[in-house]
Amino acid sequence: MYEQIKETTKFLRDIGIVKPELGIVLGTGLGGIVKMIEIEKKIAYHDIPNFPVSTVTGHSGTFIYGTLEGKSVVAMQGRFHYYEGWEMQEVTFPIRIMKFLGIDKILVSNASGGVNPAFEVGDIMVITDHINMMPEHPLRGENEERFGPRFVDMHEPYSWKMIELMRAIARETDIKIQEGVYLALQGPTFETPAEYRMVKLMGADAVGMSTVPEVIVAKHMGMECFGLSVITDLGIEGKIEEVSHEAVQEAAKASEEKISTLVKEFVSRL
Repeated sequence: MYEQIKETTKFLRDIGIVKPELGIVLGTGLGGIVKMIEIEKKIAYHDIPNFPVSTVTGHSGTFIYGTLEGKSVVAMQGRFHYYEGWEMQEVTFPIRIMKFLGIDKILVSNASGGVNPAFEVGDIMVITDHINMMPEHPLRGENEERFGPRFVDMHEPYSWKMIELMRAIARETDIKIQEGVYLALQGPTFETPAEYRMVKLMGADAVGMSTVPEVIVAKHMGMECFGLSVITDLGIEGKIEEVSHEAVQEAAKASEEKISTLVKEFVSRL
């Protein structure tokens, strides 16, 4: 994989992607953040050597390079999921590319089901920690020392400095944010009522099917991480309703203006 990463990084540098400062991974329904980027390069995943191709509706599969609030950024408009059939090393391949391009800070986002009774559909949750319940681990197997250490310190998976910054921005913009623990399951099924109860009992506030493998690999490579989750459905007793991927997309889009404001201010102050 090391040689593949070198090949992909060289390809991206050769077409003009140089010295990005921040990586952004856009989740379901959150692709609108791209509208804020002054785009210099836009490359379909299938045109990038060694890249997987997203198969999920609402994940357009585009690698974007440009400027956001004076910062040079790369953004993944569409991520890869373990449930699509990719290996974990493939799911997290773009995170390693970001690091090799010179990025040390990453912003990840997703849509999730809320199990905290204080949550409502449309809430924006700052991820303070996570629980990995995926059936596979992105670092399983022989460790590549050129990427990072065998045993990765995870005492601060999400940067407290970045979390404090977002708290200040939320106060100043008068945008309500929630905070909580994100639990990752494989998917692609949405959770049953019993599974929602399990997630809550395990100490999580929201549940989804992504993000955690990306953050693990980012930490493996010494990157600083920040995460946002849009609560698109509720797994709370008495509030559990039928849910679909289309409904999740619509709920995420409804929060687009608020999350765009937060992200814009956040990037400007990094």
